[in-house]
Amino acid sequence: MTKADFLARAEARYEALQKLNSDELSFYAYEEQFTQLWTELGREVMEENLGTGTGRKKNAATPATD
Repeated sequence: MTKADFLARAEARYEALQKLNSDELSFYAYEEQFTQLWTELGREVMEENLGTGTGRKKNAATPATD
């Protein structure tokens, strides 16, 4: 991912971040929406950097028997 790609993705969320400041939200609602925006950006950046399907699949855990 280039710096320009990252900045374009962050800029796409700038309006939504600014809207949070103008909305009359409780702290909890603000934090929840703020976290959601940054989590989405982080997921996109990580997927772009690592690609999709490059990790290993997690196996289902088997319960211990007595």
